Amino acid sequence: MALIELENIVKTYFLGEMDVPVLKGINLSIEQGEYVALMGASGSGKSTLMNILGCLDRPSSGNYLFDGEELGRASGDRRAMVRNQKIGFVFQSFNLLPRTSALENVIMPLSYTAGGLSMSERRRRGLKALQEVGIADRAGHQPSQLSGGQQQRVAIARALINRPPVIFADEPTGNLDSHTSVEVMDMFSKLNSEGITVILVTHSSEIACYAKRTICMSDGQIVSGIFGEEAHK
Repeated sequence: MALIELENIVKTYFLGEMDVPVLKGINLSIEQGEYVALMGASGSGKSTLMNILGCLDRPSSGNYLFDGEELGRASGDRRAMVRNQKIGFVFQSFNLLPRTSALENVIMPLSYTAGGLSMSERRRRGLKALQEVGIADRAGHQPSQLSGGQQQRVAIARALINRPPVIFADEPTGNLDSHTSVEVMDMFSKLNSEGITVILVTHSSEIACYAKRTICMSDGQIVSGIFGEEAHK
């Protein structure tokens, strides 16, 4: 069974008396352990699709099955629970709390999903996550004391803290230099090799080349899906 299955997903925004269709009948299946890149120009619908996949938004119609559960019509509380327990997010802007240490940023999701854990256990898990991304020595530093690459590593550690089966990365290298971008993308490849499903949104063909499968979008529809070596040409 696929981890993610989309059946005829439609998303329409209603602006006054105007209907604005953004997604126009998306059908997509993603298996556990895949590394997928969603590509498309601005306005193609890739970010809207990402929001639906990540349970940040719901479709206007169609079916969204995540790990066998229909989430397209699930309540807001249920979608929030799935987000917290089964999905990790990494964003272009890092989204770290500014006057909070790297470690405290990483363990923050545990307050929503693991209320029974002691603070010492949360800190142990947080330090382990920071160690996995090679930045445990910066655990006490605030974001302003970290480089862009270090901040993104903290964000990745935060995404990993609940050991989710899937990570969504939305333009994760958009604020990074080329050298740091390579380091971050190598990290996603390593996580994927460990069995984590990675779904990447990008407009860059160079970044998409790290994925094993590239899905191209245009005008709210999937126009092509490229696999394996063909995705790296």
